[in-house]
Amino acid sequence: MQKLLLILSQSQSSIIHLIRFSIFVVMLWIGGLKAFQYEADGIVPFVANSPLMSFFYYKEAPEYKNYRNPEGKTVQKNIDWHKENNTYLFSYGLGTVIVCIGLLTFLGIWSPKIGLLGGLLTFGMSLVTLSFLITTPEVYVPNLGGDFPTPQFGFPYLSGAGRLVLKDIIMLAAGLICASDCAKRLLQKAN
Repeated sequence: MQKLLLILSQSQSSIIHLIRFSIFVVMLWIGGLKAFQYEADGIVPFVANSPLMSFFYYKEAPEYKNYRNPEGKTVQKNIDWHKENNTYLFSYGLGTVIVCIGLLTFLGIWSPKIGLLGGLLTFGMSLVTLSFLITTPEVYVPNLGGDFPTPQFGFPYLSGAGRLVLKDIIMLAAGLICASDCAKRLLQKAN
C-alpha cells in the first residue's frame, strides 16, 4: 500500500496529462459526431430551450418536438425542417468549437498558456452544458401516467439525456484541474 501511495504521489503531473488527453478524446469524438445528422438532431432540445443558445436556431421551442428523427432513422420532412431551422450548420460550428477546445486543453502538455485557455474554455463549456439541467424539459423523466407506487417523473428523475448532461460536472472539474496546473506552471516560469 505504501508503494502505491508513493507512486501516485509522484505521478500527479502525468495524471494531469492523462486528464488533458481524456478531455481531448471526449471533445474530438463528441465534436466530430456533430457533423452527422443524428447527433445534430439530438442536440436540438438543448439548444432550442437554452436562453444562451436558442438564437442560433430559426424556429422556436417546442416546435422541434414534431420533427424528431429517432437515432439511426431519417425522415425527409424532418430533415427538411432541421435544414430550415439551421440545425445542421449550427451543429457543424459547435462541433468545430468543441474539437478546438479539446485540442487547446491537450496542448497544455507542452504550452501552459494554450493549456490555460483550453482548461478555462472546458470549464465554461461545461457550465453551459450543465445549464441544460434547468432549461431543457427532456432532461427529466416525463409524466407518462405511471403510478407505481408513487409516480417517478420530473425532478430528480433524470432521463438518459439528463444523465448525459450531469456527467459534465466531471468535465467542469477536469477543466479547472488542467487550468490550475497551467497557471501554476506559468507562475513558476515567471519566477
